[in-house]
Amino acid sequence: MKIKITGIIIMAAFAGTLIFSMCSKNQPKTDHQIYIGVACYDQKDTFIGELLDSFKEECSSMEKQGYAISMTIMDAAKSQRVQNDQIKQMINDGCNVLCVNLADRTEPSEIIDAAREKDIPIIFFNREPVEEDLMRWDKLYYVGGKAKQSGELQGELAANYIKDNKKVDRNNDGKIQYVILEGEMGHQDAIIRTESVVECLKANGIALEKLSYQIANWNRAQAQTRMMQLIGEYKTDIEMVIANSDSMVLGAVDAYEKLGYTESNIPVFFGIDGTKEGLKAVQEGKIAATVYNDKEGQAKAMVKLITAAVTGKGMENITFENKKCIYLPYKKVTKENVSSMIP
Repeated sequence: MKIKITGIIIMAAFAGTLIFSMCSKNQPKTDHQIYIGVACYDQKDTFIGELLDSFKEECSSMEKQGYAISMTIMDAAKSQRVQNDQIKQMINDGCNVLCVNLADRTEPSEIIDAAREKDIPIIFFNREPVEEDLMRWDKLYYVGGKAKQSGELQGELAANYIKDNKKVDRNNDGKIQYVILEGEMGHQDAIIRTESVVECLKANGIALEKLSYQIANWNRAQAQTRMMQLIGEYKTDIEMVIANSDSMVLGAVDAYEKLGYTESNIPVFFGIDGTKEGLKAVQEGKIAATVYNDKEGQAKAMVKLITAAVTGKGMENITFENKKCIYLPYKKVTKENVSSMIP
């Protein structure tokens, strides 16, 4: 990275926290000095890790525009209480803008109050707060994708694949027996992705029979465990696996590989996110398709918004929905176009 590290690089001693660089109270504040505090729910999440990599690359490009960037990245390890404490620490250390990937999207009040007291803008990303919370202050923003669109595109991909490949219906009963691996209990994106993909499949004339759905918390290992349990119960009856993320769909693939199933007994798989491993799996034919979540576009939007929020210049050039949100569109990825999506 080429970001100018003007603070002290440290590793925090308390659990759940990784600090990239520490914002310093003693540095002079100018329009060209930006101290970014980044709080994420879990850096072990594959998509979040790749999004942060894109974000750091975009921040490093700001040097060419004459900005000096200091950044702190903290990992809440899925705990909102830990994240609240981390953000208060970043505020006390002098950060003048916050980028927050909420551990619990329904509990941002403490974060908002702490930032508002110090007049520090917050850019929420990837995990969208409840609308009422986002409207509490004029310096709260959101960058991400629309969950419903991702589910709809996944449904269209699955419907087209099934229509073009009659062998998906292995038992020839006119219905597709399927299971869903859902991201997180009560998580807005997981619920919407699950509902919209099924609605889209039905709207496209695909007859379905749901065998089961399992919560796998966006995690590949958990998805493998859940899938092995489902295989034990349903054997070769499962004809399609739909997952809310690439990590989970790859966990399902892992389960079949571990159990030694042959290609003729393996269902068709569909993911969401377009992670590096997910794209590779599409290219290799291990999964039929995925939906690309534009991490590069989100990273660019976050940096543009950070600059405008801190300097007070350029906000009029940003296109918002509801004056608060920047949504980047999802994209379909199949074996036919996946090569163009891989760097």
